[in-house]
Amino acid sequence: MEHEKLTAHFLELIRRASTSLPPDVVEALRRGIENEEPGSAAASTLGLLLENSQKAKEAETPICQDTGALYFFIEYGPDYRQSQLVEAIEAATAEATARYYLRPNAVDSITGKNSGDNLGAGAPNFHFTERDENGLRVKLLLKGGGSENVCAQYKLPDGRLKAGRDLDGVRRCVVDAVFQAQGKGCSPGIMGVGVGGNRDSSYGVAKKQLLRDLGDTNADPELAGLEKRLMDELNLLSIGPMGLGGKTTVIGVKAGQLHRLPACFFVSIAYLCWAARKAFMTLKGEEVAYDWD
Repeated sequence: MEHEKLTAHFLELIRRASTSLPPDVVEALRRGIENEEPGSAAASTLGLLLENSQKAKEAETPICQDTGALYFFIEYGPDYRQSQLVEAIEAATAEATARYYLRPNAVDSITGKNSGDNLGAGAPNFHFTERDENGLRVKLLLKGGGSENVCAQYKLPDGRLKAGRDLDGVRRCVVDAVFQAQGKGCSPGIMGVGVGGNRDSSYGVAKKQLLRDLGDTNADPELAGLEKRLMDELNLLSIGPMGLGGKTTVIGVKAGQLHRLPACFFVSIAYLCWAARKAFMTLKGEEVAYDWD
């Protein structure tokens, strides 16, 4: 596909992610309102979040002023090259910034200078997977700084939490991370949990969980049980929307696992705020489709 068309498709993907809240998240927020006491601060706050997201969609403006870092998860066939995709995504990112779908968010860590177009070392962030089938499948996650600041990583065993090297130990880590965050991550949040792996791969699998549909069920029955238990327990913390109290502290818990070294057992928690901005795109030949599943 020619560069201009490919860039235009990525620009539309970014626009959708920045300005439209996914249907599964909208539904989860609506359920949250139903669970809260009528007239409570929690119910009112959730209502305002939904109102904000609807206005953003109608006006094609960002849902949140912090449009976050861009994470692209790309499965590509033999009819595409990585360099070709990077070039198109970088062009689309710069154009999306110029059109105010994105806030300039890429800051040089040494000089403190903002690049002004969301491009720089490690920005955007790319995860490529090669496949035999022609075409392209892209999942985009926009992750803001507030939620990124309350992500956490633990090393088991953890004496402070009385957490051993098992799923109960993992559960204790997630509960502690959410309790420590309180409302700072713009709750209600979605927890991506990485079990095992090494320092970086553990965080990687945790963030990948944030792309899952909130209504799905983990294929691993042990992890499915952990997700359900954590959903119940985390919402008993009464942190509530924006830390103002209530029954809706999280709207999703998703966990994945990787094999680990015998000497290591890491647990990583990727916290995603209520503005869970994700959008997916499928390209096959000249046909393009956008979705959230």
